[in-house]
Amino acid sequence: MIPDDVATELGRAVRRWHQLPLARAADVLVGVHALMSDLAGEPLPDLGPAVAMDQLRVVVFDACRGEGSPPHLAQRLADLRLSWS
Repeated sequence: MIPDDVATELGRAVRRWHQLPLARAADVLVGVHALMSDLAGEPLPDLGPAVAMDQLRVVVFDACRGEGSPPHLAQRLADLRLSWS
């Protein structure tokens, strides 16, 4: 289960992502992939900005399985979202 604070920040990130112009999303996609790869513990394929948030949801869900979320995940998601401004 995803902790409430992580779910809140993930929802905010997804909503903000969908508001970004495609060119801006493509520019900041590297940061999304860096976070996902860190959470997954391995490089992940670049599937493009159209599905990046679906991919992020899956990675966050997987990272939160078991013994809870990685340390500071909600803050990391917030920082990522705020970097898209």
